[in-house]
Amino acid sequence: MAAITAGMVKELREKTDAPMMECKKALAEADGDMVKAEEILRVKLGSKASKAAARVTAEGIVGLYLSGDGKLGSMVEVNCETDFVAKNDDFLAFTKNVSEMVASQNPADVAALSALPLGEGTVESTRTALIGKIGENMSIRRFVRTEAKGKLASYVHGGSKIGVIVDVIGGDEALAKDLAMHVAASKPKSLDASGVPAELLETERRVAIEKAREAGKPEAMLDKIAEGTVQKYLKDVTLLGQVFVKAEDGKQTIEQLLKSKGASIAGFTLYIVGEGIEKRKDDFAAEVAAQAAAAAAAKA
Repeated sequence: MAAITAGMVKELREKTDAPMMECKKALAEADGDMVKAEEILRVKLGSKASKAAARVTAEGIVGLYLSGDGKLGSMVEVNCETDFVAKNDDFLAFTKNVSEMVASQNPADVAALSALPLGEGTVESTRTALIGKIGENMSIRRFVRTEAKGKLASYVHGGSKIGVIVDVIGGDEALAKDLAMHVAASKPKSLDASGVPAELLETERRVAIEKAREAGKPEAMLDKIAEGTVQKYLKDVTLLGQVFVKAEDGKQTIEQLLKSKGASIAGFTLYIVGEGIEKRKDDFAAEVAAQAAAAAAAKA
């Protein structure tokens, strides 16, 4: 039985990114053979998945499911590292399966969704196996499940990079589809003013006051100017306040459109793939320079 040293465990961990104890067990099982130990870890843990787990997943797609009667819908964002993998058939099938499971199983969160049975294992084991097969990290970022108060309409855009579900009460299918497309195009933050975070409004107000002050406006007018700016901001970011993208007069708001059709919106969800994820920016020139400097230092 070969002696397993701390150095061997450290080397295997750096190669595979597997947990320390698992590395030690694999080395013991392989009688100290580093190559065989790495193979053991790949079989047991899927070292590709482990190694890939540190990489940023800012690409991906939105998966949508809608029941035939439009009363139940779900939407999930599944991320990967590159747009190439986002077009992979296995990745697309996984996303479709997950979106359907959200609707049928109603999991509480991503952890609960990951634990659900899928195929011969679970959603999580399927995800890990897919990472090992493709060699690229992927993750389930978020999902929503909607039970309609009216009837659901959905829309996906840009190769499934943007997904929308809208719950419309009244009106017809054409109106519902137009509303879903409008959300995708105009990207409102909320249905109405009540859904806009107070801190965003305060920021708009504060910036407006400072701009007006720098422009030399009288102090007595600052609050009024700020209020006008906030109201304009609300029209821009609330669905009901936005001008309908297909308005013939270029002025009709969504609220006015709904009133003319005797309809209302109970709610909506908009997913934009990678929104809020800080994407990695590689500086190739800096990387080459760093490598050259390291090589020069080694020769010195």
